Amino acid sequence: MAEGLMHASDDIELSVVVNTADDFELYGLSIAPDLDTVMYTLGGVANPATGWGIAGDTRNTLDGIGAYGVENWFLLGDRDFSTHILRTMWLKDGASLTEVTRRLSQGLGIPARIVPMSDQPVATMVRTPEGELAFQDYFVRRRQEDEVTGIRFAGIEHARATQEALDAIESADLIVFAPSNPIVSIGPLLAVAELRAALSATRTPRIAVSPIVAGKALKGPADKMLATLGHEPSALGVARILRPVLDGFVLDRQDSDLIPEIEELGLPARAMDTIMGDRDDRARLGREVIDFGWSLRTDDSAA
Repeated sequence: MAEGLMHASDDIELSVVVNTADDFELYGLSIAPDLDTVMYTLGGVANPATGWGIAGDTRNTLDGIGAYGVENWFLLGDRDFSTHILRTMWLKDGASLTEVTRRLSQGLGIPARIVPMSDQPVATMVRTPEGELAFQDYFVRRRQEDEVTGIRFAGIEHARATQEALDAIESADLIVFAPSNPIVSIGPLLAVAELRAALSATRTPRIAVSPIVAGKALKGPADKMLATLGHEPSALGVARILRPVLDGFVLDRQDSDLIPEIEELGLPARAMDTIMGDRDDRARLGREVIDFGWSLRTDDSAA
């Protein structure tokens, strides 16, 4: 979605505020999966087959780690390691995560601003019948097979929104919640008190694109997670969760029958072809989302 918005028009100035609650440490390195996926995608180097990592990357380093008998369950490419090495080095030198992300993004020539939600560490913890798991243990090592009975954001009480994230919200002409898991991708951002307050106070149109199409998540465990946590696994269920910070909602044409129920929530809704293919298709959706957002502008938001 971010790539589609970036290429929707030549005059788009894009800021992407990214969840950092998936971040963790591995082999002594600071890993930031969501930041890196956004960065690689906007930098044009992402692996299109997986949706993460770098296209054409090799895994000699990871294979070497495995040769020593160390479990290598989290797949990292050799170029990917360079990102984590630099991030770890710069963080240890005293740079903030925001500054590190800026340096890495500039190195890839990315025109958009990629902004961590917070410079303080936050960790998503997943409650299951087997006990509490760190998010990457649940998501990658255990392949999302555990039943999710609860979510906790460790350290959230100490997390402050970055000034760059607050500035992005304040200066925005349109705010888009990309099609992401509302519990563990968007949820951490809304759990940062200052971010939620800023999003609640803004008069800028705020719209979300549903990550659920025809009752299924196109990627990841969002549909199963919604169900086990007591939410309806549908575009309507997502709209109900995000309703307090939205002015409009985008869902796939396959779910257009849900528009009346979503609009009963007080949310204008529009059906689009939200399953994105190549860059042109993503830009097409980006333009349609922007047009919808523009239609929601009031005199106050346009001022």
